[in-house]
Amino acid sequence: MANTKEVMRPLVNFPEDLWCDRFLSLPFNNSEFESYTKQVEAMKETVKDMLVVSTTDPIEKMNLINSLCRLGVSYHFENEIKEQLNHLFITLPKLLDDNDYDLHIVALVFQVFRFNGYKLPCGVFSKFQVGDGKFKEQVMGDVKGMVSLYEASHFRTNGEVILDEALDFTTKHLRSLANQSSTSPHLREYIENALFRPYHHSMQRLEAKLYISFYEKDESRNDILLNFAKYDFNRVQLLLQQELTVLSRWYKEQDLKSKFPYARHRVVEAFFYALGIYFEPRYAAGRSILVKQTCLIGLIDDAYEAYGLYEELQCFTNAIQRFDISSMDELPTENQKKLYETLVHVVGEAEYLVQKEERSYAIPYNKDEWKKYVKAEQVECRRKHEKDVPTFDEYMETGMYTCAARLAMTQILIGMEEADQNAFHWILNSNKFLKALQICTRLYNDIVTNEVMIHLQHIDDEEKRGFKTASMCYMKQYNVSRKEAIEAFRAKIGDAWKDINEGCMRPTVVVPMQVVRATLNYQRLLDLAYRDNDGYTMPNISFQQLITKVLIQPIPLD
Repeated sequence: MANTKEVMRPLVNFPEDLWCDRFLSLPFNNSEFESYTKQVEAMKETVKDMLVVSTTDPIEKMNLINSLCRLGVSYHFENEIKEQLNHLFITLPKLLDDNDYDLHIVALVFQVFRFNGYKLPCGVFSKFQVGDGKFKEQVMGDVKGMVSLYEASHFRTNGEVILDEALDFTTKHLRSLANQSSTSPHLREYIENALFRPYHHSMQRLEAKLYISFYEKDESRNDILLNFAKYDFNRVQLLLQQELTVLSRWYKEQDLKSKFPYARHRVVEAFFYALGIYFEPRYAAGRSILVKQTCLIGLIDDAYEAYGLYEELQCFTNAIQRFDISSMDELPTENQKKLYETLVHVVGEAEYLVQKEERSYAIPYNKDEWKKYVKAEQVECRRKHEKDVPTFDEYMETGMYTCAARLAMTQILIGMEEADQNAFHWILNSNKFLKALQICTRLYNDIVTNEVMIHLQHIDDEEKRGFKTASMCYMKQYNVSRKEAIEAFRAKIGDAWKDINEGCMRPTVVVPMQVVRATLNYQRLLDLAYRDNDGYTMPNISFQQLITKVLIQPIPLD
């Protein structure tokens, strides 16, 4: 094999780590944490009483549950909310039919049910339509109702024409309203935020902080709920900062920047992704596993895309099929040996954790998906080596694995005690649901990331380095322009969202809602990270600001 110093490697000039050592030694203010905790515990019972005892009106109950979810504190009352919704789902649909509730109330009830996996029929909105299926003009004057209907429409599934019409109708009129000078700044900001990213598509921790700021200006707010949410956000933020400090030290102690100088080093961004999947304190161990394996996906992806040579990578792919530390000696370069050793160690660490929980069944699923992932990466590497442009269908067949969605699902579930063997079987064999996640991962990523890669290498002609994008393959197969290909991808992502929504509804789903929500949060993270730019590769564009909001800046308290 040629001396690695004499060969040309496909290096990419990735942006440096934005954060350097910022999180290595964050001081933990224990007295502040204890103060927050004391306040949270003091208010928690009061809020619980509101949910279980004080409120008997079903609409008030749904309003309260909606507020708990939007404010980011519903995780404190999972069992109580489930019990209440089980009862309300029996009684409320008839109440909606028999009473003349306004659009906002109907849309809010619809959102709460669907957000929690209850498929309330979309026909509840038919009373706001005229004979041709269009929405009545008078509802345009109900701004609060229009925003709520807009938010509700994003829970649509296949064949729900009412919600398709609702999305088109509300989007058009809310955009117009946001541009009117008569609209108050507070209302304009609320509308623009919803139009930019609806609640159902948003990262929950980020949405909670944003909603707290809106809720604070709501004249009908409940001050106990507001303060409960503020103190709890700051309490959880301190815990997350400590976790990030530990993981930052791990990354530095492993000397990964020096070992793999060609790669993206994104431990902070990986942690932001992990807390987007599950932020609740009880998932601290799961976040640690998820962050480490996410970092490894990045390092290995960059080894295949931006460093390794075809023959070298074939050896690496073969070694991972064995997944044994003894295979390290067979690898041709020191770089590969270090990467392989790191991967085996990180997976071994996860295995040790689940053995203690008597959940050893989780690791074989994880290892199997690692094997499939690198085999698919090797196929892509071969195509690049042979300058082969596959059809779009061929590209997507491989891309369903190189997107790493299947692998990510196993990484997410490892750290969840609720995820029994049935949960792994459900997600890896949920053909429609999983396929939709894979399609979104691949297409979201390709729409923005491959453009970034080309930009970073300063190569105008993609063919010069054999780098194939989904748009190139689609253009070739269907003889369309790049713009038309991207428009087709956006439509495919919209359809995939419908399949994902359907897969989250009872009785289709047969696993705990915590598992469902974690997998759904993965989709939400895709929208956040890749809809407009590549937040992982170039975090300075948007991720830096979002990370600062969630992990650094506390909510001001009275």
